[in-house]
Amino acid sequence: MKILLIRFSSIGDIVLTSPIIRCIKQQVKNAEVHFITKKQFAGILECNPYIDKLYTIEKNVSEVAQGLKKENYDFVVDLHHNLRSAQAKSLIGRKSAAFRKLNIQKWLMVNLKIDKLPNTHIVDRYFETVKSIGAINDGKGLDYFIPTKDEVGIKTLPSAFHNGYIGFVIGAKFFTKRLPPEKIISLCRKINYPIILLGGPEDSEKGNLICESVSGTIFNACGKYNLHQSASIVKQAKQIITHDTGLMHIAAAFKKDIVSVWGNTIPEFGMYPYYGKVYDKSIKAEVKGLSCRPCSKLGYSECPKGHFKCMKDINEDEIVQFVQT
Repeated sequence: MKILLIRFSSIGDIVLTSPIIRCIKQQVKNAEVHFITKKQFAGILECNPYIDKLYTIEKNVSEVAQGLKKENYDFVVDLHHNLRSAQAKSLIGRKSAAFRKLNIQKWLMVNLKIDKLPNTHIVDRYFETVKSIGAINDGKGLDYFIPTKDEVGIKTLPSAFHNGYIGFVIGAKFFTKRLPPEKIISLCRKINYPIILLGGPEDSEKGNLICESVSGTIFNACGKYNLHQSASIVKQAKQIITHDTGLMHIAAAFKKDIVSVWGNTIPEFGMYPYYGKVYDKSIKAEVKGLSCRPCSKLGYSECPKGHFKCMKDINEDEIVQFVQT
């Protein structure tokens, strides 16, 4: 069978498709697996040995329309389920299946605090789309493949980190998914272990502020490494503290012990660290019982209520105790 998987963005969501890719390739007889995504995320998939062909677009599916039409796919797996993926399926005109996005259930939870969410991770909902072609969850969790050239040797890090460190992912797309800098500073002061701050170039200035405010052994890696290199640093960490962001899912792929920190969103949306059936040693740091939470299924540039209790009231001692045991 020639099978096309669709997921255009973003980092974490694409990493969460990795069990589907693997199980189709390994379980469907003579499967030829293709994948389409946005060009900016192609690097996440280029080293995946279970993908036979990768299509990328800048904005529109029409950019690769001619190539897709010629493939004569047997089945299309829509793991994005939006207008763009619908256009791709219409263009290909072959049998397909799409995963359930739970938009109504999420709306009810956000706006009316009525919980109709299933106790199901998004990966397991992804697997519903491939049952008809004989692919089932092997329970092995996520994959993430780092090119050899991007492996970061631990000896290239400052010497204080050669014997181990905790990775602290300080970035996230939305403000309401990020701990305030003063909260991160307080946590880092309490952790008696070397810490490497991880994030993109946009987090570099905040990382510098945190390092200047913490007297312990701490290194700001934000913006100094590309995604694969940051993944390599995550892979070698003792433990990971992270917001709900792409590196959280990469950490889960490497079976790291994770503290996932939740602000305006909730793990019940189905995007918490996924280990499969082989491992799960993680905790979720969140403030339960807030009448305003969740206030969005994604996030905001500021707290709609102004108090930001969902992050400011996170229990620091619970996090510290976990990473120091």
